[in-house]
Amino acid sequence: MATDSRRQMSVLLVSTLAFTVCFAVWMMFAVIGVPIRKTLGLSATQFGLLAATPVLTGSLVRVPLGMWTDRFGGRIVFFLLMLSTVVPIWLMSYATAYWHFLVLGLFVGLAGGSFSVGTPYVARWFRKERQGLAMGVFGAGNSGAAVTKFVAPALVVAGGWMLVPQVYAVAMLVTAILFWFFSASDPAHLVDSKVTWRQQLTALRDPRVWKYCQYYSIVFGGYVGLSLWMVQYYVAEYGFDLRTAALLAACFSLPGGVLRAIGGWLSDRWGAHTVTWWVLWVSWICLFLLSYPQTDFTITTVNGPTTFHIGLNAWVFTALMFVMGMAWAFGKASVFKYISDEFPDNIGVISGIVGLAGGLGGFFLPILFGMLVDLTGVRSSCFMLMYGVVWVSLIWMYVTEVRRIDVLRSHSN
Repeated sequence: MATDSRRQMSVLLVSTLAFTVCFAVWMMFAVIGVPIRKTLGLSATQFGLLAATPVLTGSLVRVPLGMWTDRFGGRIVFFLLMLSTVVPIWLMSYATAYWHFLVLGLFVGLAGGSFSVGTPYVARWFRKERQGLAMGVFGAGNSGAAVTKFVAPALVVAGGWMLVPQVYAVAMLVTAILFWFFSASDPAHLVDSKVTWRQQLTALRDPRVWKYCQYYSIVFGGYVGLSLWMVQYYVAEYGFDLRTAALLAACFSLPGGVLRAIGGWLSDRWGAHTVTWWVLWVSWICLFLLSYPQTDFTITTVNGPTTFHIGLNAWVFTALMFVMGMAWAFGKASVFKYISDEFPDNIGVISGIVGLAGGLGGFFLPILFGMLVDLTGVRSSCFMLMYGVVWVSLIWMYVTEVRRIDVLRSHSN
């Protein structure tokens, strides 16, 4: 029993480390994209596409990776996935043209698919009542977004942006080797090899899957999108240098990653529905305040025209982002608690589908953020967009879950 417990913890810890490194690589353009944008003279939309390109690949591969994890086991899939990214990461340091970054970004983005491998791999090592916490601990690897904001600016200052992909390539290779030696496999965790892809994808017929995709497009897609967007936002909106901007942006990325484990524990104790419901309401309030642009207006008084300024200063803005990062950390865990509760025999495929939706949100959002800035000239328009998306989820959740619970209670009485 003690041996099994040690194996569980070893798998959990080394998988979390591997996912943290993968996520740091996935979010690399959040920092190095700023000097690249300046060098290449990119528009806001072009920068959004540059930052989002790795997210596209990492999202699209999540479904097949989840299936391969069910069929072949998480250990071998995770190991090979990490190895496949080492060369493209290194080659990034030699890119000189915009299209070079886009093409290499597609291959580097494979690292983002690690989530749909690690989630079912880790979950199957634990009993159902502990899966929420286990998946939350693993999901804390999202803090790799904050790791990039701490490490990458220092590397940029020390040796230019080219040093970042070189260091990250070495880190990925070392992590893959450590993962192989400290992880384990269990044949009992594999799905029957006779199950076909078509049979597994029948899960898409279940409306619950689409609903969880919508939730996850906010708490994960929004997290990825804003993590990629915030460094340049601080630079442009408040005039900070790269290191200060990255440090402040980490106030959103760090809690959005490390607190996911607490979200898993809360979901185990109070249920996925309750946690997700409150997460959406906290998001709604924060995004409402964040959406208000810097505004100067003049009114006529008895003493003549008087001008007022309304807008969030950098510290209030950062505090709101910190709160929203906490909420989304809890929400990321609660959505996957839904999955482990309702689809225990198909975690790999369902997590891949939901992860795909969240990842696609992280891909499209930075591009839409850039388009809105180029179209309106209002930087806070990114939060206006997210505010609308949260409204949709709140209404959907009320109609399908909250109202349904009230109806059932009234009938039982």
